[in-house]
Amino acid sequence: MESRAKILGHPVHQILVVFPLGLLATAVIFDAIYLFTGNATMATVAYWMIVAGLLGGFAAAPFGWIDWFAIPQATRAKSVGLMHGLGNVVVLLLFIGSWWLRRDAPERPETFDHLLSFAGAGLALFTGWLGGELVDRLGVGVDDGANLNAPNSLSGRPASETSVGEKL
Repeated sequence: MESRAKILGHPVHQILVVFPLGLLATAVIFDAIYLFTGNATMATVAYWMIVAGLLGGFAAAPFGWIDWFAIPQATRAKSVGLMHGLGNVVVLLLFIGSWWLRRDAPERPETFDHLLSFAGAGLALFTGWLGGELVDRLGVGVDDGANLNAPNSLSGRPASETSVGEKL
């Protein structure tokens, strides 16, 4: 099932989702460094990683919903996509809570602020797996007729065409 929102032949959601995943996961790493070292700079970096990760999540989410609305009803992909999307709403809410509580003193986060971000990261592991299930197992966002010798996405030719010997 092809994505409904593409840029240069690739699904926008799959392009953008790497930013919130990477930034929010990195925030948790900096939180852990802060907890072990007490270095306030690490807490401040984690705060700004959360801000950037939330912005990335807000950018990626609408394109995920566009693709979800195109999935046929009464399919496993529709229910997995719903769990993926709603789970990621909770991920964003957990990180929003962590950001909100830190905003007055980002260099001195409290224990609960960390718990929210760690819970968000834990849930993101599961929702990321669901996203992988959607693409890799259920074919959501994959061009119809995709194959190992499909032509380049910029060629304007359908993925179902075979392009033996063509590079990139």
